[in-house]
Amino acid sequence: MAMLALLSALGPFAIDMYLPAFPQMMQDLNTSAATIQLTLTTFMLGMAVGQLVIGPLSDQFGRRKPLLIGACACLVASVLCAVAPNVEFLIGMRFVQGFAGAAGVVLARAIVSDSARGVHAAKMFSIMMAVGGIAPVLSPLAGGGVIGFAGWRGAFWALAVLNLLMVIGSIFIVKESLPLERRSKGGLKELFSNTGRVLGNKRYLGFAFAFAFSMAAMFGYISASPFVYQNILGLSATAFSMVFALNALGLTVTSIVGVKLVGALGPLRMTYIGVSALVVFSAVLLAVVVVGSTPLIPTLVVIFLAISSLGFVFGNAAALASDQVKEYAGSGSAIMGALQFALAAIASPLVGLAGEGSAMPMAVVMLVAGVIALLSLLAFTRGAAVLPDAERVERELDPVSPH
Repeated sequence: MAMLALLSALGPFAIDMYLPAFPQMMQDLNTSAATIQLTLTTFMLGMAVGQLVIGPLSDQFGRRKPLLIGACACLVASVLCAVAPNVEFLIGMRFVQGFAGAAGVVLARAIVSDSARGVHAAKMFSIMMAVGGIAPVLSPLAGGGVIGFAGWRGAFWALAVLNLLMVIGSIFIVKESLPLERRSKGGLKELFSNTGRVLGNKRYLGFAFAFAFSMAAMFGYISASPFVYQNILGLSATAFSMVFALNALGLTVTSIVGVKLVGALGPLRMTYIGVSALVVFSAVLLAVVVVGSTPLIPTLVVIFLAISSLGFVFGNAAALASDQVKEYAGSGSAIMGALQFALAAIASPLVGLAGEGSAMPMAVVMLVAGVIALLSLLAFTRGAAVLPDAERVERELDPVSPH
């Protein structure tokens, strides 16, 4: 579980570690804030495309070989990012880094899906994300220290070290979780067919949309946070890193609490609670920004509550989505992950539409994403034929559950 968490933590590290250096990168590379944000957007696009390619291939070739190849390629890309001569080269290498790094993210979920289902899968996903949640806590703090000592390029050298650990772990720790008899054998035609079967499952889509749009809300916050916290709220780079880490810690704590509660409440109810809380707190944030002109303490508190609520969503929604397409775990994980990072790539530039002087785009993106996540649950997973069946599966897999 620790190794799987490390694999899935590549995304948070590669995103969060260099965020405090955005203003420094603008000056060093002689470019604009919007262009620097493109380095974040292209990384997430690479993550989206990479998962669409690697996930289905792993259904045919197993999990371990694609993981090893992706880990090695990501290591090379991280080194090239660290020595990038200009912003254009950095943008391109960030796409490659995201594409290769997608192997760790998509295959960690697929390995869990190969190994468990129902409440047990929800617990494993939540534990993995809680352990992996340490990454957003540590990465901005570590990034602030590394950037202060070695500049923004030092953050990418630190990522290269993380990638090296990923390679070593993939070689010596991660075992193959998909036996030969369970692999797809029909070539590319069968892979495309599997993808069609996954997309045709409405319940899968409902849970995957809830997961992905909740992630989009978080990435809207992540992309806007350096400018909202430093330019609007007046925090220093060090204070920004500490506040950012505190929000990530809140997300980690709610993930851990979710592991304790899921046996009693079930992953479906936990997902509804988390998404509903995201909508409520995002609406309050928008009101605070519009009516209160972004006061420091209320803004910090509401953002903390909105981000913390996501700890109830990610592990449970991912487990519920995976349960719907158990026989196509790689494809299911790929589509969910690709949707997640595609929406994140869209959300990131949207929060910069009003420039660096307003927090309103961030609040609007978070609220709209939360509302769509909630509507997806209501539209695709509601009804008497859905809820009792999900609870029945939980009872069969976890006989000690109060259900």
